Amino acid sequence: MSHPLSLVTFLSLLFILSPAAATTIGVTYISSPGLPPPEDVVAILQSLKITAVRLPVPDPNIIRVFSYTNISLFLAIPNSLISPISANRSAAYRWLYDHVIPFYPRAHITAISVGTNVLAEGDVTSADLVIPAIHNIHRSLIDMGIRQIMISTTLSFVNIMTTSFPPSSAEFQEPASNLIIKPLLDYLTETNSSFFVSLYPYSVYKLRPEIPIGFSLFQEHAYNFREDTITGVRYRNLFDLMVDAVIAAMAVAGHENIPVIVAETGWPCFDPFNSVEARDVYAKMYLQGLVKHLRSGKGTPLRKEGVTEVYIYELFDTNDTATKGLKSDGTGQKWGICYPNMSTKFEIKFSDGGSTMMISVLIIVMKFLLLINGLLISC
Repeated sequence: MSHPLSLVTFLSLLFILSPAAATTIGVTYISSPGLPPPEDVVAILQSLKITAVRLPVPDPNIIRVFSYTNISLFLAIPNSLISPISANRSAAYRWLYDHVIPFYPRAHITAISVGTNVLAEGDVTSADLVIPAIHNIHRSLIDMGIRQIMISTTLSFVNIMTTSFPPSSAEFQEPASNLIIKPLLDYLTETNSSFFVSLYPYSVYKLRPEIPIGFSLFQEHAYNFREDTITGVRYRNLFDLMVDAVIAAMAVAGHENIPVIVAETGWPCFDPFNSVEARDVYAKMYLQGLVKHLRSGKGTPLRKEGVTEVYIYELFDTNDTATKGLKSDGTGQKWGICYPNMSTKFEIKFSDGGSTMMISVLIIVMKFLLLINGLLISC
């Protein structure tokens, strides 16, 4: 005889105890002279169990190499093309015919960023061209019958926020808020897309010397927290604090439920202007702490599901020419997690540990059901 109570109990406990979906963790890859060929890079990524790659410099030959792999691609349109694409749909078509149409869906392209950190250049007027450019790329994709690729632009945290603490008081800076961010948020809501942001605790740590280094590096200590006195929320790391500042600012702008993708984050192994904190040991602590935190499924205090994707900057150290305009952290820094010979600088477990957790949950649930069944039979 079956017992409906057992099935109901099983489903209820499975829902309650199952871990939240883990954030997708990817890396940024920029090809440059002296680095391994793209075919070898794909092999490296697969061996590290990396399933998402961001290509800020999307060479069609590199995109082709990712065809028929399980690796999703996040492409970026160079800032120099924003103006022509915003003014002319034919420019949007040309870029898509070069970088998307020949490869999609064999290459699993999931997102396109129209420009990267455009506000870092300080010209809000030219950055205002981003919104029309986004619309032209989106409409062109729709005309081609492609509706699954997210379109947005990547904004830098330090260029858009008035304050990061407390997160509950965070707002977007003016005039960028009204000129760019609010129209962008309206578009993202309409198209069910995500907010792309480059988010570097290292940058905020350098700007705010009162921030403890351990708080920036995910170090777990009893008193290693900062409290938002308005909400009473305690933050255990700077990454969550910055993410929640973005979420709070979006809520102030009337869009609190838009998913967030962290398009860039990392910690430099070398900085010519900071030889104290920019070292391998700190990069290792930050990245290992970040991955562990994201894999835990805990999310942030303001968003339990957390961010949907995070891209570590970057796979290899690349030259300043290749990365010019992609990040606002200065030049001469080294962010790579791999050496040119393809060995890793330090161990990072990118693979999802959720399966082990799920097995443990199922064992607990099955033991509970056996106990319940035994009690029912004895009755």
